[in-house]
Parts: sequence; C-alpha cells; structure tokens
Amino acid sequence: MATGVRLIQKVSSTRAFARVAPHVVPAMDRTVHRLTRGRVLLSARMLPGLVLTVPGARSGQLRTTPLACMPENGKENGERNGAEGGNGTERSWILVGSNFGRTGHPAWTANLLAGPDKAVINWQGRDIPVHATLLEGAERDEVWRAALKFWPPYAAYQARIDREIRLFRLRGRDGS
Repeated sequence: MATGVRLIQKVSSTRAFARVAPHVVPAMDRTVHRLTRGRVLLSARMLPGLVLTVPGARSGQLRTTPLACMPENGKENGERNGAEGGNGTERSWILVGSNFGRTGHPAWTANLLAGPDKAVINWQGRDIPVHATLLEGAERDEVWRAALKFWPPYAAYQARIDREIRLFRLRGRDGS
C-alpha cells in the first residue's frame, strides 16, 4: 500500500477529522461535481465515489449527498453504461453509513430506509435509478469484513460509537 494512502487512512481515523470532514468534504465534492457536470468527485481520488439523490424522509425534498462507495460486480472503471458491470452482470454498490465515526446515523441512511426505490446515483457522470437494501445478519457481516479490507479506518469509526454502522447495497432498478 502506498505511503500516501496509509497517511490518509491514519488521518481519516482521527476524531479531529471526524469533526471537520463532514462539513468540508461534501461541500467541496458537491461544488466540483456540479462545476464538472458530474465528471469529477474530489474524494473519489482516494476512494470510489458517487452522488446519491433521494427524497428526504420527512420533507420529501430531494437531498443530494456525495458518498464514498465500494463497487461490487463488474469493473470499477465504468467501462459499461448504466448499472451493468463489465462482465454483463448487474452492478451494485455498497454504501457505508459511518458518518465519519460520529454518534448519529447519517441523514441519507434514513432517507434510503424511507424510500429505497426513490434513489438515483450519479456514477462516473451517469444517472442510474437504484434500489437500496439495508444489509443485516450474515450478509452484513460478510460485507462489513470486505469494507474493512477496502477502507480500514471504518474499524476506528465503529470502535468510537455504540450504534451499528448501517450498510446498504444499491442495485440498478429494472431497465437501468
């Protein structure tokens, strides 16, 4: 693993990062994503990222949130259009509701729970309607192990909080 990646992982595991990052990282990502018409997410230089748009659980107003994701199935570099992976299989993405290791669940997780079929992601400049599934039990355990290999700071986030970090699998809805 590159020294720079290890340094970033170490910094992102700190409480100071958890206090600052939720205010800075999404704002920068939203701005750059808008200015580049969906082609660039700054945080995706470290981890793959997407932009989630889903109606608010209480307000119903569309909420747009840049998020790190763990792509599953197919090729991460997006050689195919839509939700299809590089090998012809359906593409899916894992979202980790870590909230940078802060106490409450991130709002976007409540929005997905309230409207699992109302979400749209922007993945590498393409809008893809998705269905969200909250992972539980053995399936969650398996994905959590993969998430820890993918981004080890998730372990530090979980250690700081009493709640179980929510994991979601997003899959393209029929016809997308």
